[in-house]
Amino acid sequence: MADQDVRAAAPAANARSHDDGHTHGASCKQGCATHTNHESLGAIDASALISARGLGLVRNGRDLLDGIDIDIHKREIVTLIGPNGAGKTTLVRLLLGLETPDRGELRRQADMRIGYVPQRFEVDAVIPMTVERFPQLGGEASAARIGAILDEVGAGHTRHQQLSQLSGGELQRVVLARALLRDPDLLVLDEPVQGIDYSGEAELYNLIARLRDERGFGVLLVSHDLHIVMARSDRVVCLNRHVCCSGVPETVAQHPAYTRLFGAEAARAFAVYRHQHDHSHDIAGVPHAAESTAAPRSTPAGDERA
Repeated sequence: MADQDVRAAAPAANARSHDDGHTHGASCKQGCATHTNHESLGAIDASALISARGLGLVRNGRDLLDGIDIDIHKREIVTLIGPNGAGKTTLVRLLLGLETPDRGELRRQADMRIGYVPQRFEVDAVIPMTVERFPQLGGEASAARIGAILDEVGAGHTRHQQLSQLSGGELQRVVLARALLRDPDLLVLDEPVQGIDYSGEAELYNLIARLRDERGFGVLLVSHDLHIVMARSDRVVCLNRHVCCSGVPETVAQHPAYTRLFGAEAARAFAVYRHQHDHSHDIAGVPHAAESTAAPRSTPAGDERA
């Protein structure tokens, strides 16, 4: 693939550096103690679908984003998390080329196809639109291909229904199907589970992970649903105008910056659950000591512990 490089112009004269708030040991007003929470990723990664170093965006003399380093590769799910106003959607717009950074370097593979699932998709009930017709807007696709992709995302039964009649979960699957029509190299989803109940959230995230495995695209996911999305991600980037911490979910959940952003109680509640038995069960459910070939121990009725 050919590469597309974007090097930001010099920052505006009235641009305020984020480091200004760190003088004399002052704590960061953006939710972390210092910039040492996140180490630079080094040079631009030529193997990544998207690679950025030191991205910054300034509006009215205020840093909306500062010093952002991020890579997104094929076959990985990268999730952006952070509080409201942290700049998650703004960063997505920079990465997709919808806005131009004021600082930093950004590289995208030039012929990369992107499928996008927006944060909100409003359906006007006054306008008649079938599910089958919807993916054809702005492009051409055969009825057979649309039907196959609707089946792939579990929405084949909605094919002849009106968009306005769909549940929240059904609508998100249809919007996802439209994004998949592009055969994307990168799938971008901005808060994809709004208006979906808890079980529907889990199903949608499992679907995204399965599609990644089957199709091999990269995934950039923006979400507040930490309790589910952390466990479904390969890497998590914790953002609050700059990268506070990043890494595999288990590492991010234990990072001090993560606790500072979301609070100690929320961090404990959202931390990735790590489960390890010190025993196993046989086919009858009787517990055995781990790595043991000894005979099953007797367990009093009602006192078995998993």
